[in-house]
Amino acid sequence: MNSDSPTRPYRQSARAEAAQARGERILDAFATRIRDSWFDEIRLEDVAQDSGVTVQTVIRRFGGKEGLIAAMQERLAIEVTLRREVRPGDVTRAVNSIVEDYEEVGDLILRLLAQEDRYPAVRAMTDRGRAQHRAWITQAFVPWLDGLDAEARQRRIDALVVAGDLYVWKLVRRDMQRSVADYRQLMMRMFADAIGADPAEIFNHEPIGVNR
Repeated sequence: MNSDSPTRPYRQSARAEAAQARGERILDAFATRIRDSWFDEIRLEDVAQDSGVTVQTVIRRFGGKEGLIAAMQERLAIEVTLRREVRPGDVTRAVNSIVEDYEEVGDLILRLLAQEDRYPAVRAMTDRGRAQHRAWITQAFVPWLDGLDAEARQRRIDALVVAGDLYVWKLVRRDMQRSVADYRQLMMRMFADAIGADPAEIFNHEPIGVNR
């Protein structure tokens, strides 16, 4: 019997793709649960039911809720990196990518932040997110950071991080219930103030204060 027949690699590939799809469904189900519930309320039975698999499949793939958090963190980090792909100095794209990102996963991250002091696995995820956000802000605005001394550079980065912080999005979009356009325009003004620039000069001459 020829074990190297063309059908065998095909079957192996199909099984791998099916396993990958199951894993993604499980993570999707877990992300939905943690966005709408507290970590200690989530049962593996519910995650399994939501994703159409058995509890044993969830455990075999992820080990438990801590494993699910870790896997979700890795997937989220990749997704955020892709959404926030920006050339240094392209601050219009930087603003748009933050808006995209928060509209996609802002509520999920807020729920995680509300639980970070109770669960080390959640804290590890939010700490990584904060570090990733600060590094990204620094890279996006590097033309306005070069040449500053260490103290001035840190103050400017701090101001930029605050301007692009998730809690600003929550305040504007969720608490005040303002539009995406309102939030974008406010962030543009805050970023411009942080670097001491005229908004019209750094944001491709977009009019500030005009809803889009």
